[in-house]
Amino acid sequence: MTAAAGGPADERIMTVSERSPHALASRLETWLAGRLGAAARPVVSGVRIPRTSGLSSISVLFEADWTDTGTGSRRSGGYVARLAPEAAAIPVFPHYDLALQFDVIGQVAARSPVPVPPLRWNETDPAPLGSPFFVMDQVDGLIPLDNPPYVFAGWLPEAAPADRARLERASIEILAQVHAIADPVTAFPGLRPPEGVDTLRRHVDEQRAYYLWALAGDGIQVPIIERGLDWLSRHWPDEHGPDVLSWGDARIGNIVYRDFTPVAVLDWEMAALGPRELDVAWFIFLHRFFQDLARTYGLPGLPDLLRRADVERHYQEVSGQPLRNLDFYLVYAALRHAIVMARVKRRMIHFGEDQVPGDPDDYVLHRASLEHLLDGTYRWD
Repeated sequence: MTAAAGGPADERIMTVSERSPHALASRLETWLAGRLGAAARPVVSGVRIPRTSGLSSISVLFEADWTDTGTGSRRSGGYVARLAPEAAAIPVFPHYDLALQFDVIGQVAARSPVPVPPLRWNETDPAPLGSPFFVMDQVDGLIPLDNPPYVFAGWLPEAAPADRARLERASIEILAQVHAIADPVTAFPGLRPPEGVDTLRRHVDEQRAYYLWALAGDGIQVPIIERGLDWLSRHWPDEHGPDVLSWGDARIGNIVYRDFTPVAVLDWEMAALGPRELDVAWFIFLHRFFQDLARTYGLPGLPDLLRRADVERHYQEVSGQPLRNLDFYLVYAALRHAIVMARVKRRMIHFGEDQVPGDPDDYVLHRASLEHLLDGTYRWD
């Protein structure tokens, strides 16, 4: 969720993990032998942590082959281990419940047509790799990049407008399919709030706590974030729709595409129960975050992609459900992203990759957009 510095096509090099791929290969191999049995003689190779790996959970890609002790034949495949970041890496989030993510992905696969990577193993013991992790299959395809942002260059800007439109429609339909999962309170007990607690209230309260942990706990106060939290209290919706499974980090940068069609939906660490507008607003705003960034560089970006009115209309058509108070949720999306971006800047400063800003509001990369949203002057057209 970070942008290039110095030029629109530049990749910003950021510390995502201090783990050694060589050490991980040996430890993964030992762990896999314990899972499969010594007779399987597993071999792990090609261990790598992509520079495009997220700044929250860490993705470790590797190949493995072993002997199937039942048939005696050799099996192989490409896999992804999702790990919580080490404490020394200044994590973006305070908690990483990998077992819950594993369960959410499994339930999404069992209860919906949403494509997710096939799950393999869940390891709750931190000893093998230094933190709990789970393993899933690698899924081949293309992902719109965050770094540098996909609106600047690459396969999506080079695509034909009709193909981008097809990708947009299919991605919105993924949102509707996630939200259509029946009886989410029963399906996802690990996301269930305490009895009698409103899910939206809980969601916002957790964001307030996240801000205190991410910044204010270190004595850093960001006035525009605090203004945003006050704005939410003054503009609270009178009511909201039924609770659904909220994907959480709902954006095209978390989807693997093949021929402009989603083949895997990734990154469920922000999953929650709550109003459908949480995801729809995040989906709209995260693209606008990149599009506004392109405009600051004087670039066209992708103005025809994921326009607010288009997303609203198509989502309501395919879901059959109305969207309520979306202006509130769009401000909330921008505010949530402001806290994340401020935490990312905080950790980059720690690693010597950025400098302390003179104005604390500049911890927020999109402060101008957030200011316009808060005062009602942001232009969606």
